[in-house]
Amino acid sequence: MYLPPHDPHVDDPMRFKPLFRIHLMERKCATVECMYGHKGPHNGHIQIVKKDEFSTKCNQTDHHRMSGGRQEEFRTWLREEWGRTLEDIFHEHMQELILMKFIYTSQYDNCLTYRRIYLPPSSPQDLIQPGLFKGTYGSHGLEIVMLSFHGNKAKGTKITGDPNIPAGQQTVEIDLAHPLQLPDIENLRDFSELSRIVLEVQEQVRREEQEREQQQQEEHSQQAASQPASPLGGEGAEGEETAAGAEGTTQDKASASQPFVLPMGVISRNEDYPRTCRICFYGTGLIAGHGFTSPERTPGVFVLFDDDRFGFIWLELKSFSLYSRIKVSFQNAQAPSREAFDEMLKNIQSLAT
Repeated sequence: MYLPPHDPHVDDPMRFKPLFRIHLMERKCATVECMYGHKGPHNGHIQIVKKDEFSTKCNQTDHHRMSGGRQEEFRTWLREEWGRTLEDIFHEHMQELILMKFIYTSQYDNCLTYRRIYLPPSSPQDLIQPGLFKGTYGSHGLEIVMLSFHGNKAKGTKITGDPNIPAGQQTVEIDLAHPLQLPDIENLRDFSELSRIVLEVQEQVRREEQEREQQQQEEHSQQAASQPASPLGGEGAEGEETAAGAEGTTQDKASASQPFVLPMGVISRNEDYPRTCRICFYGTGLIAGHGFTSPERTPGVFVLFDDDRFGFIWLELKSFSLYSRIKVSFQNAQAPSREAFDEMLKNIQSLAT
């Protein structure tokens, strides 16, 4: 298991924790040992469910328990997961969320299912190298997000989740066709000024979507009344040309840097964020109540700092998430094709839903 560093230190390396091991014996026999808990290796079971999926089961779950009961287990888990004690956490809401996470994870420590995850494919037009990033999520602590590029969009998909937004959901979506021109550093401190800029772009995006839908309806009506349009012409080809042009402009803008500071009133778990950025884009972030209730996409600002770090300002929450690249080398994790990667994204989202 790869665990993120302790909150809020996103630039620290990932932590490694073995979960099971397999001893290959003679005559095609093997023994499986569960490594979970604090009493050493013990008897386990492994089963291949289907292609790219297997499950493990512990046969001696008493090895996972502690003599001091659930309270000792919770305190040990808290030190390992968060690097602190419950007395260090004064915020009542944060205590509630941490306890909820402990209850969730300890329910499934005896039987786990593993599914293959592909790393996102890259292309020369990408803003930065896609991949896995550690991100701050307020009282939820650090979570793992996969950044991938899809034409004029970039998507951040949760690989680890929390009681509000589960793993597999698209936490942020970045509109690469709509870069944001931030105000000067003094005006940037004014949250209302940033909010005004973002909401204007949101309205522009809404109008463009309505125009595209109307244009598509008109084209369908014309095609129904006449012969089918040539597959080489029409909106699709123009859209690709526009996207390529936008990417070229974006790459030029991303080479320069500008001063950056969070507006007053925006909460950040990590105050050690970069004070210069390359470029910003309009985006949306997914928020929901506990148990993924009433999910909605809300406007925000994607901030590219450098090749390995980016941020997202959640406008409605007045909150800031800082993301830092995971620099672990995963072997044999590249997707065999773009189609295989897209299919994997759909599968993990359907599991979460």
